[in-house]
Amino acid sequence: MDILPKMEKKLMLLFDIDGTLTRSRLKITEDLAQFLRDLMAKGIGVSFVGGSDRAKSLEQLGEELLNMADYAFSENGLVTYHKGKFLESSSIREFLGEERLKKFVNFCLLYIAYLEIPIKRGTFIEYRTGLINVSPIGRNCSQKEREDFDEYDKVHKVREKFINVVKQQFADYGLRFAIGGQISFDAFPEGWDKTYCLKYLKDYEEIHFFGDKTHEGGNDHDIFIDKRVIGHTVKNPEDTKKQLIELFKLDK
Repeated sequence: MDILPKMEKKLMLLFDIDGTLTRSRLKITEDLAQFLRDLMAKGIGVSFVGGSDRAKSLEQLGEELLNMADYAFSENGLVTYHKGKFLESSSIREFLGEERLKKFVNFCLLYIAYLEIPIKRGTFIEYRTGLINVSPIGRNCSQKEREDFDEYDKVHKVREKFINVVKQQFADYGLRFAIGGQISFDAFPEGWDKTYCLKYLKDYEEIHFFGDKTHEGGNDHDIFIDKRVIGHTVKNPEDTKKQLIELFKLDK
């Protein structure tokens, strides 16, 4: 099946994962996975950039798809794999230093301790190589609890208010904050957002980025507005496939 017309430019399709290629924290459908494999088989560059660590990317996309991709960027590109081979990583611990990192974690835990929300579970702080992930409800919540918190947060702005507080408290730390997924936000050094991964894609003439959190404050916003990419806002994985078909005049 020839699903792709001949492309004259060296093209890269760069995808957020959670909410763009998969439902939040769930696995990619086989239909969409095969669609992406077909694109790659035709010589189109396909890469993934997510805020989560590589283990979660493997859970959601599977080892075969991740290893087929030109680049698989975890933690916004701070952990980089090329065709399944590890390239390099950068550490937030080295950037902040242990004492500053500890003060930030302690403050967030104390804030969560006094935070009034419907439920709390466990794993409120997750240390990753290039960022700190903070979840007011806790990452141990169930899928239903995750979805309920997402709806609650849309009304009560729990994460947005939390970010405003830590921004003031740690104004001299050189950190940025971005809401991602349904239950958490990320803290990372200035410039370590998803635009960080673009340094690996300089050889591509045209880069299309697809993400669901492209609004200001979302973890796709910085790369979405970057002049080096053509940004596309998607609603869900089905919309991602629909936009690809329409954009490149592909067969379904």
